[in-house]
Amino acid sequence: MKTKVMNCIMCPMGCELTVTLDDKGKFVSVTGNSCPRGAKYAETEVTDPRRMLTTTVRIKGGLLPLLPVVSADVLPKGKIAECVAFLRNITVQAPVKAGEVIVPDILGLGVDIVASRNM
Repeated sequence: MKTKVMNCIMCPMGCELTVTLDDKGKFVSVTGNSCPRGAKYAETEVTDPRRMLTTTVRIKGGLLPLLPVVSADVLPKGKIAECVAFLRNITVQAPVKAGEVIVPDILGLGVDIVASRNM
């Protein structure tokens, strides 16, 4: 067995969590959490970490040359760089409304990339 110590980010309490993994790296247990959200966060963070993506894409005819975009949900942490590389090749045409889908189902991950402002 091995352990990993981390801080929970699910609420302002910032509990110090101790996650126990078996010899194969499989989640066994978590201690230190003051609510169930902390336990779920710890398990996900050690087995399948996910992150939101915020970046920009090129836009033609806009006030600025770049349009801020965000993932509509969390993406696998290991796929973030690949998503950013894909988005470097995207150019949209103004006008664009905040919340408009810019790239549906990026890389087949089931998550849309949406505009985070009007332009």
